[in-house]
Amino acid sequence: MSLHKQKTVKKKIQLTGVGLHSGKIANLNIKPAKPNTGIIFIRTDLKNNNEVIPHVNNVSSAVLCTTISNEYGVKISTLEHLMGALFGLGVDNAIIELDSEEVPILDGSAKVFVEEILKVGLEISNTPIKVIRINNKIDFKDGNKSISIEPSKVNLEIDFELVYENKLIGNQKNKFQIYEDELTDVFNSRTFCLFEDIEKLRKIGLAKGGSLDNAIVVKDDKILNESGLRNKKEFVNHKILDCMGDIYLSGYRIIGKIKCSQGGHKLTNDLMRKVFEKNDNFSLVEINEKNLPNAIFGKQYLKSIA
Repeated sequence: MSLHKQKTVKKKIQLTGVGLHSGKIANLNIKPAKPNTGIIFIRTDLKNNNEVIPHVNNVSSAVLCTTISNEYGVKISTLEHLMGALFGLGVDNAIIELDSEEVPILDGSAKVFVEEILKVGLEISNTPIKVIRINNKIDFKDGNKSISIEPSKVNLEIDFELVYENKLIGNQKNKFQIYEDELTDVFNSRTFCLFEDIEKLRKIGLAKGGSLDNAIVVKDDKILNESGLRNKKEFVNHKILDCMGDIYLSGYRIIGKIKCSQGGHKLTNDLMRKVFEKNDNFSLVEINEKNLPNAIFGKQYLKSIA
């Protein structure tokens, strides 16, 4: 069995949980799909025009979460943690059924998605994977926020810096080789917010489903969650998870180096839109053992299919 072949889940996965911003209970199914299907969302609570394709140009909002829409205005929101799990585990094809607009937040990370996918296992096809190879360095800036992507030989590197005035969060940096490094800390890292921002969010109709069960809440120099942090760099590691999920809206895994300072959903989407503005910025490459070293999709993928 080759790590360079397209993969899907072996069986249907069923999950239920609350939407972080809507506060509504949602039921989600992750179902197997044939090679070259990609990731497709289907709103089962709607009868017509209910298919939504994740794509960087289908992002209709990137305020505090990522929302995609189809041409009929049908939306899927807060999909970044699920997409990050699919990306990190190498799931190329899946049908995602959802009976609400918002993907369940579960514990605020990708942990449950990853555990459930690994529980059913991955089905490996005979169809080669395709990846996007970055050809040119591209930068995007928004005030003191910045993000860039540049060519790499065989991996995806995400180098992320987080800068907060809050002393507990402060300045955190971390870097991962996504196809080689152990990603448990990234998958397990939860979304977070400052205590003083909670009321502001709820006044504008957001965070209705937020709680200490699905988010880290920081008040001054204290973490209000009794269990504390799951890892020392959980704040920046969660941002790396978000980044993985948002770049998977490209439709493929990517070979390149990403460096980001103080970014988020919007900045990542702005960068990816800029990448796809010109065809010479990237190449879509079909991968097989003859044209790419085995280093790519190595350790992490061996674990995921074991």
